[in-house]
Amino acid sequence: MKYSTLKKTAGLTFASLMVAGIAFAQTDSTKTTTTVSSDGATPKVFGGIGQYNTFSIGVSAGITDGLVPFTINTTNKFKVDLGYGAYLRQQLSHTFSLQLDYLGGKVHGIDKAGTDKFGISEYTTNFNSAALSAVFNIASVSFLHRNNAVNFYGSAGLGLDMYKIKSNTLADGTVQTLPFGDKNVKELFAPVGLGVKFKLSDAVALNLGYTVSFVQGYNFSGAHTYPTFSHYTYTYGGLEYTFGPKSKKNLEWVNPVALMYDELYDAALRQEVEALKGRVTNVETAVSDLKKDSDGDGVADQFDKCPGTPAGSVVDGSGCVIVFPKPDTIAATPKGTAYSNIQFEFDSSVLRTSSYPVLDATSADLRASGKGVEVDGFASSEGTAAHNIALSKDRANSVKTYLVNSGVDAKKVKVKGFGETQPIADNATEDGRVLNRRVQFKQK
Repeated sequence: MKYSTLKKTAGLTFASLMVAGIAFAQTDSTKTTTTVSSDGATPKVFGGIGQYNTFSIGVSAGITDGLVPFTINTTNKFKVDLGYGAYLRQQLSHTFSLQLDYLGGKVHGIDKAGTDKFGISEYTTNFNSAALSAVFNIASVSFLHRNNAVNFYGSAGLGLDMYKIKSNTLADGTVQTLPFGDKNVKELFAPVGLGVKFKLSDAVALNLGYTVSFVQGYNFSGAHTYPTFSHYTYTYGGLEYTFGPKSKKNLEWVNPVALMYDELYDAALRQEVEALKGRVTNVETAVSDLKKDSDGDGVADQFDKCPGTPAGSVVDGSGCVIVFPKPDTIAATPKGTAYSNIQFEFDSSVLRTSSYPVLDATSADLRASGKGVEVDGFASSEGTAAHNIALSKDRANSVKTYLVNSGVDAKKVKVKGFGETQPIADNATEDGRVLNRRVQFKQK
């Protein structure tokens, strides 16, 4: 077959494969059905690699040549020879996989008369190679579709090339004695490639690519080409099959953006979000009800025992108006009531109305004398020691608040809480516990 005819045939075949691949890709990319994993659950963005099919096998066939663009070549004329390959691939993420390649075939190089660079006009070399490569999905022309259908990729790896030089002809037509005889030469090589893959189905793909193999030696063509490493190319087409159950998607074709969208807008998730919004609204309403103070006296309605107090009234912790003694009634206050103990209900720091006369008399004396006072709170023995300490401080603060609101200088009133310590009666009886729920004054 003439070179020109072969070139046209190869070009037409390549174009036909491209058209067929794009047609399949466009057909497949319009599908929006959701595939579920083997356990019946929709794949999740961070659900793990076990949700997908990841192991593939592929075969290829194509043409080899010793010409590589942008480098120094042993020969300068394009000469087509057959190459063939197979590989195993493990997809590790949406964009990255590891691939074990086998490639075999023949490279035939010809140099036109008078232009040879290394003193040879023609060579033929058979080779077999194996390499481990990293494959990166570079981009997808179908990124606007929910399902990827055309992926561009690049690869690079390292392996072992075993080749045998079959013939070597010098520029003057002399057939040269082969430098390695009939032996296979083993040298490291680095394959670097680019390709495009078309999705024919979730398990089958059409694979087209171009690989340059850089052999870490100088004798692939039968001539010593130092300092230029030997090299050859492989242009191929092939099919790839991904193993696994149909209930799982092929990881290579999953669009992670679409997957994330589906996960965020999952119907069950949206229902949970709406239900959560409802619960938050209920909590906000409950908090608003707890804070509601209809009469504006500073005591929430749920704790206000005297609702509807006039605006500006001074109230106690229960929302009831505090009545302060008038100056002309202070003298009439019975002696001995000032600085008497203030009693409290069980587990409460709310002042009793019966305590007001004692507090009023105490306030009057403090305002008149300018003296200071220490307000000591106590509790009975029910509950924990820590709770009783806090309760005793609250009782002492209730007394201080009353005194300060009645005109006593806040700096003159010190507060301490002693909890269930220092009882004045037996905590084993209810009568004794009642006496121990108290506030005492210590004059300074």
